[in-house]
Amino acid sequence: MIVLKTAPQIDKMRVAGKILASVLDRLAEMIAPGITTACLDAEADRMIREAGGEATFRGQPGLTSDAPPYPAATCISINEQVIHGIPSARVIREGDLVSIDCGVTWHGFIADSAVTVAAGRAADRARELMETTRESLEIAISLAVPGSRLHDLSAAIHRHATLAGFGIVRDYCGHGVGAHLHEDPPIPNYGNPGTGPMLRPGMTLAVEPMVTLGNPRIRVLGDGWTVITADHKPAAHFEHTLLVTDGPAEVLTRRESERATAV
Repeated sequence: MIVLKTAPQIDKMRVAGKILASVLDRLAEMIAPGITTACLDAEADRMIREAGGEATFRGQPGLTSDAPPYPAATCISINEQVIHGIPSARVIREGDLVSIDCGVTWHGFIADSAVTVAAGRAADRARELMETTRESLEIAISLAVPGSRLHDLSAAIHRHATLAGFGIVRDYCGHGVGAHLHEDPPIPNYGNPGTGPMLRPGMTLAVEPMVTLGNPRIRVLGDGWTVITADHKPAAHFEHTLLVTDGPAEVLTRRESERATAV
């Protein structure tokens, strides 16, 4: 069931989104060769706590029955890691593509967002991958207006990524978000225009294209969390939490660093 949010609930999600945007801006600034993913996670955890929020991801149940609850504030995935990379002592190297996914809970309501950043110089095609993924998210956001169908967004993401020669991960998708991290509706990154639920004001959606440089097939590592590309080629991941309004969607997790580049 798709839950339409009330004005007080939306206000809480706005606060969560503002905290999260600041966290991701800070972590994106910190990404450079030589830093560890654990260091990035510690900074995110500190910022969330000092802002009075909670790290949503910590304690989330695993993807498999034998996987432990998620142990960190962020998911940090490098190169062939698509999503759910667990922060560790791993050192980021020159040219790595680093995807940071994070959730913040504020008084029981959640915002969820992700960004991919290159550490130092990355290959031209890797930068094209990141930019295409970001663009596909912005195109989807521009379509999130009352009366549109959910899969209008899905189809637009797929079209933009595949026309650029990239792959779309089909095994994972976006989702509704609010009092719970994962709510209805599921939001695939492919689909047929004109299908899916009709968008209505009050819907809050976490739209998150996951795009690969090569084949989109994936597999889960033995830790029960980390999802990688089967061909070990890089992936990019961008995500925003957005609110469907009476007009253009309101992006609750918009970062200051990206306002000039949003389409």
